[in-house]
Amino acid sequence: MTAAKDFPARISIVTLGVADLDASARFYEALGWRRSSASSPEIVWFRTADSVLGLFPYDELAADAGVPATGEPSFRGVTLAVNLESPELVDAALKTAVAAGATVVKPPAATSWGGYSGYFEDLDGHLWELAHNPFFPFTEDGSLDLP
Repeated sequence: MTAAKDFPARISIVTLGVADLDASARFYEALGWRRSSASSPEIVWFRTADSVLGLFPYDELAADAGVPATGEPSFRGVTLAVNLESPELVDAALKTAVAAGATVVKPPAATSWGGYSGYFEDLDGHLWELAHNPFFPFTEDGSLDLP
């Protein structure tokens, strides 16, 4: 078998370790995301356009992965991103995130690469980028159409 068949190029689930599962679930619901009926008292699931977002208690996620829970998370070299169709939609999405309890890390602004982008932290410090990239169009189903 080839590597592409053994390891398909897709991200199916992103799971975030959270300090307060109920508060984090309410945060994402306040963004307008719908909690999946597959959720349970132990883990909360949200379907996104291309994948699934899971919320799981931080210590339990570390235990599941077999790594030590080191306490308060810090920047780990990972961000999550939502690409939007215009700068105005970036601004509107950021207002929604802030109203839900997010903290603005970097206000949206024009970028050196010709787009528009800003960052916020969710309740647990996970960094989210909101961006408009005019070079990444969307398909009819809302997925990015990368060249």
